[in-house]
Amino acid sequence: MRKLLIMSLMLMAVCAGAQTPQQWRDSVSTLMEQIRLNPENTGLRLLKAEANINLQQWEYAVAEYGNVLRLDERNLAALFFRAFCHTQLRHYDLAKVDYESFIAIQPQHLEAHLGLAHTLQKLGRKADTMDELNRIVQLFPDSADAYAARAAYETEQKQYDVAVYDWDEAIRRRPESLALVVSKVDALLKQGKRKEAHDVLDETVRKGTPKGALREWYDQCK
Repeated sequence: MRKLLIMSLMLMAVCAGAQTPQQWRDSVSTLMEQIRLNPENTGLRLLKAEANINLQQWEYAVAEYGNVLRLDERNLAALFFRAFCHTQLRHYDLAKVDYESFIAIQPQHLEAHLGLAHTLQKLGRKADTMDELNRIVQLFPDSADAYAARAAYETEQKQYDVAVYDWDEAIRRRPESLALVVSKVDALLKQGKRKEAHDVLDETVRKGTPKGALREWYDQCK
């Protein structure tokens, strides 16, 4: 099921760039007629909800995923994407319920855990957010995204020392990522550690990054 969900995510990304808004609207009309003839076909309903998402029709997508879940209460795609739509609508309590329902069925799913952590953050539940981010790192110790998510939250909370540690762990797992490096530099600069930040930039240049690409950060180290 997780493979199916990943494939669905990838397909949505590809299709979003391949179709125009009018084509998506045409798809909705066609799918509504097909659903009228086949009301219990969850595949058709998922496709319609996908089209609704690509048109940013969040309420319609939520309603369609609800229809899918009434037919199949353990449908992971419907739970995951309804949670996403709820976050777009700022219905964070509802998003939290859907992410938790998803994780109860599929606990080893990084994106769902990250979605839950983001939702908890939006709800202002700082302790729960950190607990979830710690859980993510424990569950996915080889993931740069896991450490980066915790580092980003620690940076936001001005916990710069632990943030730098987590940025280092993320960089260790994805050394080619310039975004991770500059995030570490940012955390160092916020501590007033300009020399350390400058040293990180110099090391990045030695590894092949053009110095010009880091000019903004070098300027902040002066």
